Amino acid sequence: MTPPASRKGDTGPAVAEIRDRLSRLGLLPTQDSPGPLDTRAGDVVFDDAVDRGVRAFQQLRGLTVDGVVGPQTFRRLEEARWSLGDRVLSYSPGHLVAGDDVVALQRRLSSLGFHLGRVDGVFGVLTDGALREFQRSVGVDADGTCGPETFRAMARLGRTMSGGGAASILREMQVLDSLCSGVADKVVVLDPGHGQGEGAEHGALSEQHIAGDLATRIEGRLAAIGVQVLLTRDPDGRTAPEESDRAAFANETGADLVVSLHTDAAPSPEPAGVATYFYGDVVAGHGSALGARMAEMVQEEICARTDLTDCRTHAKSWDLLRMTKMPAVRIECGYLTSPHDARRLADPGFRDAVAEGIAAAVVRFFAPVPTEVDLTIPART
Repeated sequence: MTPPASRKGDTGPAVAEIRDRLSRLGLLPTQDSPGPLDTRAGDVVFDDAVDRGVRAFQQLRGLTVDGVVGPQTFRRLEEARWSLGDRVLSYSPGHLVAGDDVVALQRRLSSLGFHLGRVDGVFGVLTDGALREFQRSVGVDADGTCGPETFRAMARLGRTMSGGGAASILREMQVLDSLCSGVADKVVVLDPGHGQGEGAEHGALSEQHIAGDLATRIEGRLAAIGVQVLLTRDPDGRTAPEESDRAAFANETGADLVVSLHTDAAPSPEPAGVATYFYGDVVAGHGSALGARMAEMVQEEICARTDLTDCRTHAKSWDLLRMTKMPAVRIECGYLTSPHDARRLADPGFRDAVAEGIAAAVVRFFAPVPTEVDLTIPART
């Protein structure tokens, strides 16, 4: 069971676990690490050193850097403890195994040319299929269980395993070719960020209202040109499923694209502008080139129609971006704590311009592209 969110100043067993995980990852100085048999967990403090370690971990893993160990950060800390060979891996429907050991397995399979989709650290059905194919090719019982015998087979082939990036790019090119045939009959999932009582708020403005309104406007534009639009929640925010549940919804519906709509907030009124995020993980060494392509188009179209500051595109490994099997982007359409952005977002005409830009990006994304299109994932900024 995942403990409640922990932050600077907290104490207790959850903080002791966080300190232990950070220490094992080399993100906490040795003198600040709890002993392996520390029975004084109630005295262990989430201090400045832990705060710095958590923020460094969040930055490295492409998470929101806020120093708060919520469910997503705690889960990723747990995943980071595993190395390939530490445990037996297999596909478990409804309870997918995830971790750095799964990342290592996926990278090895991908480098050998086995198709498993995206390297995301989650042992799903495609990873299961790739593992079974590998096992058959090396004469190991193809049971989909990555145990000692399979580890030994991989070790014997270790010297032949390198790269894998070129194969991933070729597979994304094949997906791009099938996607880019026009918008008619495509399935797009719109994800209005946050439900009732959640998300950013400032004065009379709320993320729930703005994201829901944008989703309605985008849906109208896309439906009119033959796109099937599905929403992860009601625009009024009465439901608020978790990110992993929304990703599962998109996967189950066989969507071609996911667009998550949000607004941001900050302690200071200075931050402002629009930014778009796509899946990318430095540890995994992989990301979504198609997601990056869509993110660039969104930024271009919104910035061409509005006076929002261009905060560019960035790789992140949030659950919705990581767990979806199709290209997915998350758009932060301005800061509610910025006087300029808040004034603009309060204007229905301005929101209409933002919605028009996002819809135009969707049309561009699905349009036929030249054969020389570049699918290289841009460097993280």
